[in-house]
Amino acid sequence: MGAETERLRATDLRLVPVAAASWAAAAVGVLHPGSAGVAAGIGWAVTGCLVLVAGVLARRLPEQRRAGPVSALVLTAVASALAAAVLSHVAAAQPARAAAQALSTSGGRSLVVSVTVTGSTARTSMGGVRFDAAATTVRIGPEAYAVRVPVTVQLPEPLQVGLGDTMEVPGTALRTDAGERAVFLVRGTRDARVVDRADGPVAVASALRRGLVDATAGLPQPAAGLIPGLAVGDTTGVTAALDADMKASSLTHLTAVSGANCALVVGIAFGLAALCGARRGIRVAAGLTALAAFVVLVTPEPSVVRAAMMAGIAMLALLLGRARLGVALLLLAVVASMLLDPWLALSLGFALSTAATGALLVLARPLAAGLSRWMPGMLALAISVPLAAQLVCGPLLVLINPTVPVLGVVANLLAALAAPVATVLGVAACLALPVPVVQAGLAALTWVPSAWIAATAHVFATIPGHGMPWLTGLAGAVALAALSAGIVLLAVPAAPGRPARRMRVATAAGVSITVGVWGGFAALDGVAAPLTVPRDWSVALCDVGQGDAILLRSAGRIALIDTGAEPAPLTECLSRFGVGRIDLLVLTHYDKDHAGAAGALVGRVDALLHGPVDKPASGRLLQQFADEGTALVDAAAGMSGPLGTATWTVLWPLADGRGYPPGNESCVVLDVRGPRMPTGVYLCDTDATAQAAILRSGGLRPPYELVKVAHHGSADQEPRLYAEVRAPVAFISVGADNDYGHPRSPTLGFLAALGAQIHRTDLEGIVTATETPAGVALWHERPPTAPEGTPGR
Repeated sequence: MGAETERLRATDLRLVPVAAASWAAAAVGVLHPGSAGVAAGIGWAVTGCLVLVAGVLARRLPEQRRAGPVSALVLTAVASALAAAVLSHVAAAQPARAAAQALSTSGGRSLVVSVTVTGSTARTSMGGVRFDAAATTVRIGPEAYAVRVPVTVQLPEPLQVGLGDTMEVPGTALRTDAGERAVFLVRGTRDARVVDRADGPVAVASALRRGLVDATAGLPQPAAGLIPGLAVGDTTGVTAALDADMKASSLTHLTAVSGANCALVVGIAFGLAALCGARRGIRVAAGLTALAAFVVLVTPEPSVVRAAMMAGIAMLALLLGRARLGVALLLLAVVASMLLDPWLALSLGFALSTAATGALLVLARPLAAGLSRWMPGMLALAISVPLAAQLVCGPLLVLINPTVPVLGVVANLLAALAAPVATVLGVAACLALPVPVVQAGLAALTWVPSAWIAATAHVFATIPGHGMPWLTGLAGAVALAALSAGIVLLAVPAAPGRPARRMRVATAAGVSITVGVWGGFAALDGVAAPLTVPRDWSVALCDVGQGDAILLRSAGRIALIDTGAEPAPLTECLSRFGVGRIDLLVLTHYDKDHAGAAGALVGRVDALLHGPVDKPASGRLLQQFADEGTALVDAAAGMSGPLGTATWTVLWPLADGRGYPPGNESCVVLDVRGPRMPTGVYLCDTDATAQAAILRSGGLRPPYELVKVAHHGSADQEPRLYAEVRAPVAFISVGADNDYGHPRSPTLGFLAALGAQIHRTDLEGIVTATETPAGVALWHERPPTAPEGTPGR
């Protein structure tokens, strides 16, 4: 490692400041696009000055003293010029983006957007689809406006669209924040339609992908739905439970078209060319050609092109035995990416791709050399690749999900036994579309390694402690980066000498103490905590004080109804139940006791069902979720969707909302039912007026087994609704000794008269409900006790 590392430091790492300057300039430019033009002008001026100074020094300094200063100035000038070029790109794009953002799209105004699809579709947890597109026309009323800006389109139900298709999407548009590539999030209606299909190679690739999905449809689930994801990145057939298992076991990268897929394609093509006796140049050309064809097959969207570029760099560098060349190419690829698409600077996916590629090039071999002291060389090499990626990418991942997948390396190691086989056979089955018999046979063969991966994901997802909690925010990222650096220092072969040995001893002590302390706290919070609640829970009423936070679980899918006021009690409840990611967040309305802690969940939610927006701050909160890829759904009576094997249905508010202002009167009321799910109605903070309207609407489907009493048991209730619901169990989420006197005596009185068992978080703490053959089984954190004194009136 030593000589190679010295050569690496002396040459290729000179490009690090160049790449860093381009990346930083892109980040600043997209966050402050209005100032990008001025900043670009300053950058070009600085570049010119640096070039002039370098020229003067080159003429005046003696030759023996010239190289160092002139080289430094030239390198700085190159970095400045590239930063200025990136800023110039942002400045050139800004007028079109600003003109589109100036259109009157606020307030949920109806419009029709003409778009060309530029990305593959992804299924949302609400059953719809989401994809990137380029908007060409926006029609608002009788006026049509020509635009050319990127947008993200979200549709409420599946629609077969492909790259290059043109569409008309009626709906509404939300402006995105600065730094987002998409100018609008277009929330389309069910009337969205494809106007024209793409043709040429892209159309052929779409037909091949659809053929693979059809060929796997008759095979046993869940492995069958995983095959298109492993082969060509189509996850539409992945079941809800398997998707949750893949996330929990750190295997989701296998169903995305990641660098691993692309690297496998390059490696196979390179190897086949070598077997044919081809020269090195022809082998490289064969690898790159196969990679280009694979990109077209799986959809040449930006994320796929990025993965292909990174994989091509890494694999070719390793295959050619020149890791130094790979590092230089990686840094040049970063610069080129910033020049072509400055908005990648704030993309976590791009950062992870870059970090993983760098880890493969720089760390994999040294780690393998170190690990080979304790295990066979081939096993050390197999472990070093996922270990290097996890050590480098971990600090970035904790920014969005503060957990460390301690078993992720093992899960990836086991999945790696089958993933290459599944990918190769899956791609072959995809290409065999013209010969159905051959395609069916290949698809059946692919099912075997796919089933192995599905089983691996399920086993590791069910192991307690598979994801250990970590510090949140920037502090967590820095701390994990320091721990990762310590692990690398201990794993790679030591340099000779006493100072190096002392450094390793000190590092070992620091790592041991950190892991010991973290492991102890994490075990209490992440492993032992879930053991203190029932494992078969379906409904959990979190104790978040004076507020609502209700967890629902079905077939591994998680929903959360409201968040309570403060992040700390919500986080504690989620940890108790081992909840990391949330498939469906319901914000019934935006009062602090129901949505105050929502900001702590940004980046951890797949879909958000929300009530009517009452003020600008509420809209900004929703936009934060949308910016992190959360699908936003405006709740209206009659809407329904899946949660695992259960189904939720919106009973309130009405679609038009007339006569009921945003807030308590228009909060989201849900009916949730399904296998192993207590049939429940969740009444948020509705008052007697809204409850009477719900009763008149005919949407209730009694009898229910559970009712979440409205507004923490306030006196503003409609007893006739509860009599219609006929639920034997009543949950009241309420804070101890609250200032409102909740729950009120009249409410407790009519609930008792109806025969309901009343369970309150102020008296019992967390309460869970589980559907059993004998009825609803309840669990209480604290034994139920009678309240002291009489509740307020």
